[in-house]
Amino acid sequence: MEQLNKGSICLVGAGPGDPELITLKGLKAIQNAEVILYDALINPLLLDHNVIAQKIFVGKRRGFAKKTQEEINHLLVHYAAQSKKVVRLKGGDPLIFGRACEELSYAALFDIETSIIPGISSFTGIAAQHQIPLTKRSISESMWVTTGHTYDGRISSDIPLAAQTSATVVVLMGMRFLKQIVAAFTEHKPDNYPVAIIQNGTTKAEKVVLGTLATIEKEVREHAISNPANIIFGPAVLDQITQYKNLKSTLCYR
Repeated sequence: MEQLNKGSICLVGAGPGDPELITLKGLKAIQNAEVILYDALINPLLLDHNVIAQKIFVGKRRGFAKKTQEEINHLLVHYAAQSKKVVRLKGGDPLIFGRACEELSYAALFDIETSIIPGISSFTGIAAQHQIPLTKRSISESMWVTTGHTYDGRISSDIPLAAQTSATVVVLMGMRFLKQIVAAFTEHKPDNYPVAIIQNGTTKAEKVVLGTLATIEKEVREHAISNPANIIFGPAVLDQITQYKNLKSTLCYR
């Protein structure tokens, strides 16, 4: 068994994509790291803040994984066992669909010191970028954030429940099941219920579609919207649509 004495593991939230949307504490952790294991959704410019650290890509996408979660867990412990400061750099916030608990639990088996530096999650950061108020007095008094699919590749069972709420609903990683998600909302909401889809939010590659339950799938096809994207349902989206009221009701812009 490896000798586990002085090393540490810090899970750092890299924010939604814009390299400036990272906390000062997160930036300092990157600068002081000796090993950085980073995800596919982090902005690579963040890695330039440390030219000395060993950098290991461990990103996962649908149908592709550079490393399995078990391999990532092992790498974290492996480098911490060498008395190194290890940073696990994750897109958004580590505790929002980031498998942080699995990595922390594995490190705990070896009594390794761990910490978390929160990041701006995509559901808040991307909405803010487009001035979409996830809550608004007398309009939307709560919000619901859910994944579009489960660990075994099925649509989340929370989607039909979310569709019934009056809250703003943000669906992360949901483009694969967009048709089914829209159908679930259509059972409980009118055809003109507002929807926004934002791909690659806060980055130079960002694309946005605004529409309704009746039009959003057509807009997605016409403008080739795909993952990674956030889907936002609810009256809060009207604030964004109103800004472009002199344009057509559904549009794509970059």
